[in-house]
Amino acid sequence: MKRIIALVLAAFMATAVFAGCGGGESKADTGSSASASVDLNAVLDKINSENGLSLEKVTEAKKVKNYYRAMNMDDVKQFAVEMDKSDPNAPVEIVLIEAVDAEAADRVEAALKDTYDDVLSTYTSYTPQKVDMVKACKVTKDGNFVSLIITDNAEAMVKTFQDSIK
Repeated sequence: MKRIIALVLAAFMATAVFAGCGGGESKADTGSSASASVDLNAVLDKINSENGLSLEKVTEAKKVKNYYRAMNMDDVKQFAVEMDKSDPNAPVEIVLIEAVDAEAADRVEAALKDTYDDVLSTYTSYTPQKVDMVKACKVTKDGNFVSLIITDNAEAMVKTFQDSIK
């Protein structure tokens, strides 16, 4: 009888241990991303400090919409944007966006790709010596996060962004 009680207690304890490990909803269950608390302005500050940049911040949604006309700001949960428009033939820009959901991220990605194509066309026409730099840049999308980084050392900046949102 003691063995039966011991086996029952052992089975109960094993069940309790496994039940305790499964508590709560997973992020996949809730639909939220692992980086829901990422502050894109802090990420942009980190990119700036790592790369010695000092660009003009765009803090108003209205101005972001003016620069990226194809983007619907209703699709944007948060943004961090900096640019240097001092040379209209060779603009430098860093655009970090968190979209409100996956469909919105697709639309933001398409809008930023349109912008990238326009920038590439501008560089090709007016600043051909920088075309290779622009071709090395790209629009990236990772979950609800989208970026457009057009500047020297863009690859390292994209890596910093992607590391920050994971």
